[in-house]
Amino acid sequence: MIEIGKYNDLEITAKTQDGYILSDGDRDILLPLNHAPKDVSIGDSLFVFVFLNKEGRLVATTQKPYACVGDFAYLKVIDENRDGAFMDLGIDKDVFVPNREQKRKMTKGESYVVYIYLDESTNRMLASSRLSAFVEEEDIELEEKEEVSLLITEATDLGYNAIINNKYIGLLYQNELFSYIHPGDVRKGWVKRFRVDGKIDLSLQPLGYEHILDLKGTLFEEIKNSNGVIPLGDKSSPDDIYKRFQISKGAFKKAIGALYKERKVVVSDYEVRLSDAEADTDS
Repeated sequence: MIEIGKYNDLEITAKTQDGYILSDGDRDILLPLNHAPKDVSIGDSLFVFVFLNKEGRLVATTQKPYACVGDFAYLKVIDENRDGAFMDLGIDKDVFVPNREQKRKMTKGESYVVYIYLDESTNRMLASSRLSAFVEEEDIELEEKEEVSLLITEATDLGYNAIINNKYIGLLYQNELFSYIHPGDVRKGWVKRFRVDGKIDLSLQPLGYEHILDLKGTLFEEIKNSNGVIPLGDKSSPDDIYKRFQISKGAFKKAIGALYKERKVVVSDYEVRLSDAEADTDS
């Protein structure tokens, strides 16, 4: 069965003056000549994206869209009219966002995170910035401390919302961010906790004692490779720590604290250096 707004593996069954005819065995689709690979023959299989054109006809393309039906994506508005906005999908086909599907009025030239879906009455691809209507809220297949992929969606009073693994939505707290993030950014993140209200808290830092053990070894090697001292300590700013190691100050202090307990380093307000014993071993 051919899926509109998605990739399909179809067979070339004929060639016309307009292009190649592709089929899944039940339905035929035109692949225009200017979108066809060179040196293809009848009987070959092609992996193509399928959509409805303005005339309501099924068309295939080898162009690669920024997103398919079922995806969340950060897209740019390239035109608008009284009924809605048109967003660039990266192919010779825009995706329309009706006014009713705009969480806030969209403006030409601006970009927004939207969800791509198939309109059941017309079989046309549409988009919506009302993301909460499309995320899964039950039977969440995630665990605390699990590594996930995040698409940053928008700023809130508390921080930033993010789409998790193209399925769920969660929150990154502003006071736990140690680098600038923007809507549309794709980041690696971790599930911090599941709240009693069903919401998901997120982190851009790995969580758990295993991470501290890994971080401890990394920091120890960095100190040794920096002539036994780094200019960061207990009172260093979170920004300075993040610039060098891309970790939070809390994670830095835990790892350095573990090294201190093992008597491998000496810690001061703005410096961490190898202990005398470690310095002698390293020399």
